[in-house]
This record gives sequence, structure tokens and C-alpha cells, in this order.
Amino acid sequence: MSLLMASVLATVPISAINLPEKSVILLENTVQQSTQNDLSQVVSPAEITPPEFVQPDITTSSAIKNKYENILRKSRDKIQFISSPNLPELKDTQPVTEVVQNQESTEEFAQSPHPPDSDNPMSQVTSVSQLQDVQPSDWAFGALQSLVERYGCIAGYTDGTYLGNRSISRYEFAAGLNACLEKINDAMPAVVTERSRSAGYAYANNKINTVNNEDLISLQRLQGEFKAELQQLQQRIEAVEKQTSELQGNRFSTTTRLFGQAIFSVQGTNSPDVDLFPRDGVPERQGKTNLTFTSSAQLTLATSFTGRDLLLTGLSAGNLGSNASLLSSNMGRLGFESNTDNNLVISDLSYRFLASNNLGIVVGTAGVNPINTFRGISPLEGSSDGAISLFGQRNPILSIGNGSGGIGFDWQISDRISLQGVYSAEIPSFPGDTKQGGLFGGRYTAGAQLSLAPTNNIDIGVHYLYSHSPDGLLGGGIGDSQLISPFADPTAFDTQAIGATVAWRINPNLHLGGWGGFTSSKPSNLSGSVETTNWMVFAAFPDLLRSGNLGGVLVGQPPKITSSTLPDGFNFPNFSDGGTAGGRSDTSIHVEVFYRAQLSDNIALTPGLFVIFNPDHNAANDALIVGTLRASFRF
Repeated sequence: MSLLMASVLATVPISAINLPEKSVILLENTVQQSTQNDLSQVVSPAEITPPEFVQPDITTSSAIKNKYENILRKSRDKIQFISSPNLPELKDTQPVTEVVQNQESTEEFAQSPHPPDSDNPMSQVTSVSQLQDVQPSDWAFGALQSLVERYGCIAGYTDGTYLGNRSISRYEFAAGLNACLEKINDAMPAVVTERSRSAGYAYANNKINTVNNEDLISLQRLQGEFKAELQQLQQRIEAVEKQTSELQGNRFSTTTRLFGQAIFSVQGTNSPDVDLFPRDGVPERQGKTNLTFTSSAQLTLATSFTGRDLLLTGLSAGNLGSNASLLSSNMGRLGFESNTDNNLVISDLSYRFLASNNLGIVVGTAGVNPINTFRGISPLEGSSDGAISLFGQRNPILSIGNGSGGIGFDWQISDRISLQGVYSAEIPSFPGDTKQGGLFGGRYTAGAQLSLAPTNNIDIGVHYLYSHSPDGLLGGGIGDSQLISPFADPTAFDTQAIGATVAWRINPNLHLGGWGGFTSSKPSNLSGSVETTNWMVFAAFPDLLRSGNLGGVLVGQPPKITSSTLPDGFNFPNFSDGGTAGGRSDTSIHVEVFYRAQLSDNIALTPGLFVIFNPDHNAANDALIVGTLRASFRF
């Protein structure tokens, strides 16, 4: 199950998979973020991070209950205080005021003496020689021999040992004491006369051993001293039983767990002058967006049928759309966009299972794409808790094709090497024209990632993708994702993309990294090609000022057409000047800072700001400034 979630589901730092002692963030970057093109009708689901599927807490509660019951099965309502006019009244009983509730104490309870009818073969010792680690030279050998031979109330462990040097809690001692008292009470006659008291107590089973007045005094003292502990154990059992009943009556499902995320955000931009037709360097309009207050919500149902599989059903709704059309640039897009007009949509419907112990498979009609299948490298990835910009989430080449449904795999080759692969179609359910959709029509992507962890502190992902576009759009939605002039007839392109992402954990509070990507696209019925590049460097500051917080600084270049050699009239960089061959003459630079304040385990507040210099790779455009305040709620 760990491989299934860590490999197929989670885009987590790969060195964390086999190095549990290293502190890395594992649950922040996984299941549901697909990038949408602003011209596409496909809704991009927002990201959710379901933790590894575990059984409901009811299992743990039942186990604890059973452990307590094993100890007290025969002590309930059976503590018999021996009354005698000759015995003094006890006044120095000491109730316990602090209860040890950690795992070690629980284990001690589980190892306490069992009742005689237990299935444990060592639940009753009839001779001290049965205890392998007890020797005649031990200082307590005589005491153990007396308890075994006179009273028969010493229990050993399943491996035939007594573990006499191990520390025990007062609760465990009380349970063991009660077992001895019950043995003695069972052995004593129901009616004890004064005459028999003066002569000693005979066992009801005709044993020759006797219980004298000295033993009775010690027994009464011990019963009184540990009465409080036994009563507290009984109360704790009753509390566990009540809690167990409540959990059984209110649990959602024995096989399904629900995870949710909600985002409230306030965002706005400046009003930069925009040069729509970059031929004379004169702006034609002003970009402007309103200050908006938006929200989105996602629910994920994680269902396991065998313990080695996972069915994910994701539902999302939101009203934060892209600002690209208003700014005449897609470089100001936010990483947590989820515009469904507040209609509920299925953002993920995928089934993940282990084909073998080191090979996971994912197949689904929604939520299957390179982003969700490849292991994530960047610690700043995450729509609700990572970078605030869409460009700052990950290497943009991973968004090529805008995939939705398909099939993928994750193969753990060795402790430090894994390989992920995926085939994903944008609209796999479309039954009409094969040029527009279907499993092998329209826009689709096939790719692989080799994930490496050469050291405990370095993660590397090497990416390769092949994508087919029916209309000359890469489908990444950031930077230069349009390959052909808007004045030319659309044509199909085949794109090959390569790139790499690196993250280096210098220390627990400083991570450095970056990525780079290159694409080469060839049209189906034209000569020439179009090439793009992108890059980013970043610094992450985990636990900045407070544990759980995260700071980030990012500087990079969004995807840029560096070369376009299509026939005249078809090239995008110079579309307003005859569409002649050539690349972009200017370069956009993206600078971003954000700080996530983790207010609680479930609530985070993230103010952030990013600036795009020379937006749309045009020096005639004013700098674009985008600010936001994001509140994230997870449950």
C-alpha cells in the first residue's frame, strides 16, 4: 500500500520513499491538479492530497478494548476483599493521579498475565523451570518458586520467558496481583471458621499448601493499595466501549475515507499598458482586473477494496477563473484557479492498484495525466499550500496536452531509482470527430519520467513527453503555448518535450532547486518547426518563523518561442508583421514571493505577490503585478 500511494498517487520527493528517517513534506503535492488552457473547455480540477489510505479509527479502538479485556476479563465484579475481625483496617491506599497512555504502556497491558482459560500456552506456569530466563542463582528465584508452587498464579510470555528485569506500570502490576488473588480466593473454602483460621487455610482442591495469617495480611494490604488502579482500568474500559459504539454507529464506511479542501482568496492586479500588436512598440489598450473574492472546494473519496488498491472519486466546484483574457497575457494566472461557475464536476475518477510489490498501475477517465502520475520534485508544488502562481507550481512541459483520462504506471526499480509513464487524452469520452477527441484522437500526451535520488538530500526528475495537438495549441496555458499565427488556418502539431527538475535540501530550513524545459513542435502539413524554452530557480524555507510555515522565492522565464521556422504568414512571434520566421526578441521574467502561515493543522493563510517583467515577452508592455491572499482549509 505504501508503494501504491507514494508512487502512483503522490508527487512527493522521491528520496523520501525509501528514506523514512529524512524529514520531508509528503502529503502536500499530490492527487488533483490539472492545468487548463484559457481557450479550452476542459475544467481543471483543483489539487487534493489524500494521505495513505488507512483503516478507520474503529479498528484501533477495538484493539485497545480487547487488550484491556484480556487483563480484566476475570477481575470485573470479582474483587473479593477478605474480611477478618483480627485484621487491621487499611488507611494508606494511594489512588493513581496520572495515567500513562502511550504505546509502551499499551504494549505492557497486552503482555499482562492472562486468565487461566486463555489460549496462550504460557498463560499459566506450573513450574518455575518453565521460565527460560529464570535461574536458581537469581535473587528472586525463591519468591517466584513460592508463587508458582504454592499459589499457581505466575504467567510467562509466549516465548517461555518471564522478563524479570523489565519495568512494569502500576496497572500491569495490579492486573497480575488480581490474578493471584483470584487463584487464592478460588482455593480457599467458601466458609472459613475461626478454628480453621487458627490452623491455617487448606486449598479446596486438597493441595497440601496453606495460606497463613501473614499471607492474608499481605493480600489485604495489596488489595487495598491497588484497588484504585483496578477501578480506573474498569472505567477506562467502559469509556473505550462507549467510544467504540459511537464510532460504529456513525462511521461513514469501512472501506472509504473522505478528504476535503476549501480555498477562499482575494486577488487583484495593477493596470498595465498592453501592446497587442508588437510591431511598433506602442500600447493599444490597458489591462485591468477587478479586486475579487472567490472560493473553490474539493472533496475526494478514497476507497480501498483489498488494501492494495485505491479508487479515487474527486468532486470540485469553484468560481476563480483565468485573468488571461483581461490582461492579454496568460502569465498572471494563479495556481489555484478552479472555474466551474460553482457547478459540481467530477475532477478525478481513477483506480490505482499494485500489479506487483514494486509496480503500481493507475487507470481512469479523469485525473490521469503526467502531473498526477509523475512523482513531484518541487517542494513548492501544491494549489492550496504551495506557490501562488500557476507557473510556480511545476515545470510547464508537464502540463502539455491538458490530459484528463488514460493509463499510467509507477515502477520502483531500486531504492533510489523509479520510472513513471502515462498516456493521457484531453477528452477521452468524446465519441465524434477523431480530430477533436476520443482516447486516441484530439489532444493527447504520452510521456515518462525517470526519478532519481542520488543522495539523501537531492531529488531529480528527468521528463520526456510526446504530445499531439489538432489546433496548434500546446495546452500548457502558460507563456507561449500557441504555436501558429492567429491569422493562419489551424493545423495539427506533434511536439516532443524534454526537461528536468532538481530539488536540493541543504538543511531542514533551506531547500534550493529549479527546472528547465525545451519543446520542439513540427506541423503535420507544413515545413519548419517551433521551439520553446522555460526555466525557473527557487528557494524554499520550511518552518520559517514557526513550525509548519513555508516561505518561497521564485525567479524564472515562462515558456518562450526561441525559434519559429514555419512558412511566412504562419509564425506566431511576428504574427502582426507578416508572420515571418524568427523567435521572440524580448524575454519575460517572473519574480514571486509568498509566505504560508500555518495557523493550525487544518488552516493556512498565504499572502503572496508576483511580478512579470516584459509580459508576453514584449518589452513594450508594462510590468504586470499580481497580489493575492489565500486561505486554505483541509479536513
